[in-house]
This record gives sequence, structure tokens and C-alpha cells, in this order.
Amino acid sequence: MVIKVFVATSSGSIAIRKKQQEVVGFLEANKIDFKEFDIAGDEDNRKWMRENVPGEKKPQNGIPLPPQIFNEEQYCGDFDSFFSAKEENIIYSFLGLAPPPGSKVTKSPEEASSLPNGDVAGEAQSAAEGTEKTEESGEHGAEKEENEDAGDLAGSQEKDEEEGETATEQNETEEVTEEGAEGEAEEEEADKGEEEEPGEEEEEEEDS
Repeated sequence: MVIKVFVATSSGSIAIRKKQQEVVGFLEANKIDFKEFDIAGDEDNRKWMRENVPGEKKPQNGIPLPPQIFNEEQYCGDFDSFFSAKEENIIYSFLGLAPPPGSKVTKSPEEASSLPNGDVAGEAQSAAEGTEKTEESGEHGAEKEENEDAGDLAGSQEKDEEEGETATEQNETEEVTEEGAEGEAEEEEADKGEEEEPGEEEEEEEDS
């Protein structure tokens, strides 16, 4: 099966040329067999493309614009459909092709026989994507738990530091209180000494 890409090589629209280049470049990069059919220089190609694009896929004026993609006689889609399939990683299902060996999608011989229509490939791929998402959510959950544990440790450390600071402040307050008490005691002794001095002077006067 060969993919047919209908393009207009002499299109005056920059947007159309870019879309055509993106489709062709992707197929070449992924080594997908395809053939280009130029509708600008070949009336037969243009007529075949217009007749084989399904009615619901045609624009209001009835003339589908390139690029249009087919798998032999089977219509795959236009550029927008191609782009969506590429973003969702279901491009082989979109093209009606079996995924290459080593790709994420695994298949049994029974599935391989029904792969050309793309249905089974899409289902297998969706299952694979679901498994990946489940694994990712599990990883995120583990990361969240680690972050919470780290937050608890940080909180306990801050709490210990605060308690340590409070204890230090209490010790300083007790020291100040003790110093104040000693100072008061010294002042009282000094006052007593001053009161005794006048008495000594009186005794001296009497002796003389």
C-alpha cells in the first residue's frame, strides 16, 4: 500500500505550500512510502482528488484544497486531520498503516491482519497511551509524597529552631534577673555602710 499525497506545486498560497512541505517532510523523516500527485499541472490528478474526497470533508465551495492524503483509494484526511493525528501520536492509524517494529504499539498476528483499516492500531495505541498516563500519574504521586515529607522535615526543623530560640531567651532573662538581684543586694550593703559612718564620727568626738 502506498500513501498518495495530492499537492499543488505551483500554489500561490504560502500557507498551502507550508502544509504540503510539512506532510511530505514528515513522511520522508519516518520512511513512510508515499507518492506525490501534482494537481496544478495534471488535470486528471485534480479530478481524481476532487471526486474521491468524501462530501462531508469538502469545503462549502466543494473544492478541497491540497494537501489531501489517501491510502491507495481510501481517503485518510486533509492537513488538519493529519496534524491532529500526529499530535495524538496515532499517525499510523490515520494513514491506515501497521506501526513499524519497535514502536510503542504492540500487536498480535490477528491484530496485524486487521491493521490496514487502522481501527485496531488506534485501540492498541490508546491502551498503550493509557498505560503510560497511569505510570506518569503514579510517578507524580510519589513525587508529591516526597515533597510533603520534605515539607514536614522542614517544618519540624523550624519548630526545633524556634523552641531553641525561646529557651535561649528564657536563659538570658534569668541571667538578667540574677544580675539585677545581685545589684540590689550590693546597693543595700552600701546604704548600710553609709548609715554606720555618722555613728563612728560621734564616738571620736566624745573621746576627744
